[in-house]
Amino acid sequence: MRKPSMGAILFALVPFVAICFSVFLWDRIYPMVLGLPFNFFWLIAWLFLTPLCLWGAYRLEATRAADPHREDGGTL
Repeated sequence: MRKPSMGAILFALVPFVAICFSVFLWDRIYPMVLGLPFNFFWLIAWLFLTPLCLWGAYRLEATRAADPHREDGGTL
């Protein structure tokens, strides 16, 4: 089993960082977005954006696995 690339790890960390460590950026005011409090909207938005980030990580790794000139000689 190979280690994932740094790009794939970063793609996978984007939702985690956006959900867990961005609260201090928007927790100062109480805006409404589409009739929802912003913090609730933010979490729901990331519920839909997380699969896109993970798909990007998968595509990055799939392209890397299909490359015949990999650093590990092209074997699995």
